[in-house]
Amino acid sequence: MTLRKWFYLFWTTMAIGAGVCMATGLLMLLTDQDFGFLGFKATGFNLLMMFLAGTMIGAFSQMCFFAYLTLNYIALSVFRKKYLWNALQGYTTLFGVFLLGYVLYEGRMNNWFHWVLPLGLLLASLAVAWFKVKQTNRSAFIPTMFLMFVVTAIEAYPAIQGENSAGTIIFMLLPLFACNFYQNHIMAKLTGSQAAASAGAPAKTAV
Repeated sequence: MTLRKWFYLFWTTMAIGAGVCMATGLLMLLTDQDFGFLGFKATGFNLLMMFLAGTMIGAFSQMCFFAYLTLNYIALSVFRKKYLWNALQGYTTLFGVFLLGYVLYEGRMNNWFHWVLPLGLLLASLAVAWFKVKQTNRSAFIPTMFLMFVVTAIEAYPAIQGENSAGTIIFMLLPLFACNFYQNHIMAKLTGSQAAASAGAPAKTAV
């Protein structure tokens, strides 16, 4: 990973975070005119704030992504057997589905959101994991699932724990998921098989 490639990853991830954040926020403004700081009348100001929030979400997502890569490297050194670390990640992902639903239920969300969100995030993570397998190989499935579900949920935990609004949680969760998907997808292309292997899935080719 050269400095030039890292800078490219840094600004593109923030751009994706900003774009998804603005698109999500604008959709919520159109459906709920009280969403945002000053409601629908201050759409321009709200979009500016969403842009800034999106860039920070993108930077935060990148920090957590590299933290996962570091954790993955250490765990492989500790467990020595890759299947043990993958089994732990798989168990943690399944446990995380029920834990996320419980946390939302404890947060007194309505009768559908506390189980629709975990299942929706799980299905989206499965789709990304399947896409990653097509990009690399089958060993990428569980690490990608762990990254897209567990890491994304941990990143969004401040909104999940601190808010009783489904819109606010989705507003933070969607940009984080998009940024994690982008980084997981682009890493193999930027650095080739070495970086992909450190993320748990050797790439087929190096670009």
